[in-house]
Amino acid sequence: MGALSRPEEALALVKLRVAAGQIKRQIPPEEHWAFGYSMLQKVSRSFALVIQQLGPELRNAVCIFYLVLRALDTVEDDTSIPTEVKVPILQEFHQHIYNRDWHFSCGTNHYRVLMDNFHHVSTAFLELGQGYRKAIEEITRRMGAGMAKFICKEVETVDDYDEYCHYVAGLVGYGLSRLFYAAGTEDLAPDSLSNSMGLFLQKTNIIRDYLEDINEIPKSRMFWPREIWSKYADKLEDFKYEENSEKAVQCLNDMVTNALIHAEECLQYMSALKDHAIFRFCAIPQIMAIGTCALCYNNVHVFRGVVKMRRGLTARIIDETNSMSDVYTAFYEFSSLIESKIDDNDPNVALTRRRVGSIKQTCKSSGLVKRRGYHLDKSPYKPMLIMIVLLLVAILFGVLYTK
Repeated sequence: MGALSRPEEALALVKLRVAAGQIKRQIPPEEHWAFGYSMLQKVSRSFALVIQQLGPELRNAVCIFYLVLRALDTVEDDTSIPTEVKVPILQEFHQHIYNRDWHFSCGTNHYRVLMDNFHHVSTAFLELGQGYRKAIEEITRRMGAGMAKFICKEVETVDDYDEYCHYVAGLVGYGLSRLFYAAGTEDLAPDSLSNSMGLFLQKTNIIRDYLEDINEIPKSRMFWPREIWSKYADKLEDFKYEENSEKAVQCLNDMVTNALIHAEECLQYMSALKDHAIFRFCAIPQIMAIGTCALCYNNVHVFRGVVKMRRGLTARIIDETNSMSDVYTAFYEFSSLIESKIDDNDPNVALTRRRVGSIKQTCKSSGLVKRRGYHLDKSPYKPMLIMIVLLLVAILFGVLYTK
């Protein structure tokens, strides 16, 4: 029965499906904006859902900001592009966004379509207000320069790791905070908190994507810092072999523990947000990140295949995240799940317990934690109850789609 074997997720899945259908009907008629929003759904379906709740002006700015950075990331990710070609493109990308005629064919699938038709993104960018354009240009320039730096530089130390993640994700946090401020809906957040919002998401992705990155053709992509992984293996790729499973999991737990250091600053950032749509836009990915950390922690399957949150739980998080109470509850529960998986023989047991305990204490101190129950593995419900709920969901689904 998959995700629908959990009644608390079934209705959320239906709502998500209906919302996705509504988004398709809301795509603007202008060719360049139609391309932008259609492409957004193809390269990030969950992001496309949360962005649609923003006000029209801010929504357009965030959509184009995301697509510009996704295009920049596509250039960086394509390991078939020679360094002498790639580096100048990254360094000059902030200038290309002003050129309606510029495009560069690279990447695969939807990302190649984005790159081949980048003139639509540039056209839309030039229609944004000056405040939005200035913020997007600045972040694109800084990110491109940072990416170019790490094309020629390995991630050796934890400081290198933090610097790389700052360039590719912390700057996204800077940019979004500036767009929110330009829209007049939020105060300008401190850069340190904006940076942590990006680093927590990026480090979670780097942890989860180990196998995909290490198996990249024609050349592996290695973002785990040598300072961490060299404590457990001679080569980073050794972790994908079954005989190294114990050391691989210990290194994985070290990486998750490192990511958790950003969680409390993320909570601080979100607690200061005033606009409900912006709050949901920021909070949903952060809850997904702490949930993914809980899923990956002490999980050898990270080195065997794809590990990600099931669709039903994702739908439930999108549906139920509406307040800081929801955020504190999710962070508390997922931190508790990590805590329950800690092995007393793990080399980082004390540090992991301390970081998880600090997150839980921050959440409890808010006085807003409630009981929700996020289950990452087996469904706690009996088959008969599941069948009844599925029948009700099927009826509701039919009613919603006949309207």
